[in-house]
Amino acid sequence: MSLNIFWFIPTHGDGRYLGTAEGGRAIDHDYLRQVAQAADSLGYEGVLIPTGRSCEDPWVVAASLLPVTKRLKFLVAVRPGLHQPALAARMAATFDRLSGGRLLINLVTGGDRAELEGDGVFLDHAERYAQSAEFIRIWREIIARGHTGEAFDHEGRHLQVKGAKLLFPAVQRPHPPVYFGGSSEAAHELAAEQVDAYLTWGEPPEEVARKVADVRQRAARHGRTVRFGIRLHVIVRETEDEAWADAERLISKLDDATVARAQAAFAKMDSEGQRRMAALHERGVRRSRQDLEISPNLWAGVGLVRGGAGTALVGSPRQVADRILEYTELGLDTFVLSGYPHLEEAYRFAELVFPLLPRRVRDGLRDQAAAAANGSFGETVANVYVPRAAQS
Repeated sequence: MSLNIFWFIPTHGDGRYLGTAEGGRAIDHDYLRQVAQAADSLGYEGVLIPTGRSCEDPWVVAASLLPVTKRLKFLVAVRPGLHQPALAARMAATFDRLSGGRLLINLVTGGDRAELEGDGVFLDHAERYAQSAEFIRIWREIIARGHTGEAFDHEGRHLQVKGAKLLFPAVQRPHPPVYFGGSSEAAHELAAEQVDAYLTWGEPPEEVARKVADVRQRAARHGRTVRFGIRLHVIVRETEDEAWADAERLISKLDDATVARAQAAFAKMDSEGQRRMAALHERGVRRSRQDLEISPNLWAGVGLVRGGAGTALVGSPRQVADRILEYTELGLDTFVLSGYPHLEEAYRFAELVFPLLPRRVRDGLRDQAAAAANGSFGETVANVYVPRAAQS
């Protein structure tokens, strides 16, 4: 299996420690550009740009990073209830066309009721998923028919369009791929019926296996197949001890009051995925490896104060690669990764783990191991010769 490895653009903040301004970084365009260009030059397939009121707008950010990257793909959110499907289809077609086919769509239903109400969305969990199913069906049809100039009509419970069409079609056919994540039954059914790739948050392999099997069976009933991926943080170091020490260091500035406030906020959400992330801390929040290592090399410490994806793979390069390969055995081929700080960790993961994975190599880029035969790595030795991979 050839893997698609994605990185992350930290539009909600970045730094060396969680839950504190100490070691924090200003999120401006210069920094986001550095992260995107690092991911592009290192050979990551693409980047996920998060969404929500805690983030800079993902479409504006993605558009600003197009001219400073070459091949990097952008996984950008559409939000039913905030976007109308016809407008979202025009936005997607424009981005896809101007980028030369570098757009991926992240369908986000949302799970923070207070945030949704602030944005004008007052539907409950079940109705949001019903609306999302209508939204993405309309979106897909408009974009797919844009290649032939056909119009599309839809009259549903939540959404209606009449004569919706694109005059300027997208590059990708039938439409840019749609990614989606969710842990509820309604989410699994939506994924099975409508999307191209289902992403789970980082749960233990046995839990991921159950989710994959359920979505796969549901998709088969619709006569469809779905690809699978996972969203994880990574803390990889040359030795296991170094990795765990840096995991502890990442949460070393947290106090119990900050953790309690964060967990109380998460508890108010109606997201099944967030509930599952929070459940990983039921044994307590004493910040130690023994409490928070929920599966070999899978650490729940990030989720103490971070909403959404709250687990990290922690270990040596070989250990992290092995855990990734365990997930591939369950049918996953896409890994959306991040690490703190995101600039340095993009390099670290690529340098330490890419050579250990059957990684998909993008068109126009050479795999680092293959390039080593003709290129040099590292600093010139004694002003005489350059080191090569075979000598390392």
